Amino acid sequence: MSEYVFREATAADDSAIGELLVAAFVEQYARKLPDVEVTEQRKADLRAVAAKRAVAKVWVVEHAGEVVGTVAMWAPGAKGSEAWLPRAADLRHLAVAQAHRGGLVSRLLLDGAEAWARAQGCEAVCLHVRRGALGVARVYQRRGYVRTPEGDLDKLPEVFLEAFVLRLVP
Repeated sequence: MSEYVFREATAADDSAIGELLVAAFVEQYARKLPDVEVTEQRKADLRAVAAKRAVAKVWVVEHAGEVVGTVAMWAPGAKGSEAWLPRAADLRHLAVAQAHRGGLVSRLLLDGAEAWARAQGCEAVCLHVRRGALGVARVYQRRGYVRTPEGDLDKLPEVFLEAFVLRLVP
């Protein structure tokens, strides 16, 4: 069995990342939030990886030459960041291919992204989870992220996003 490799994404990864994000979001919502529809516009937004790489850091985990996981992080103040705290990075778009779920790939992605935020001098990492996605929220809570209602994003009727934060400095 070959090992998993965490690395920064390149333009050559854009298509694989986009399809991984669409598949992961569609599967996740179909299983756990069946009332949620992933629209064609949302799929197009998820596939716009080159635009995301222009304003955020994007990483992948590769296994046997295939992209099997991805995550993105916006630096404090970066265009499009949804972080509500000063000096906080914004974590988004964590996705792992179904055959590689179980903890290792997401741990590599989160370890790498959080290490980058620390190296940038960030004081916290902010993120949002769709209301009702309890399993997703638990993944982050097990890593020390704390529910922080003041950062919630109310985009109803489309979506309500619950905020979580990981403090990197005391």
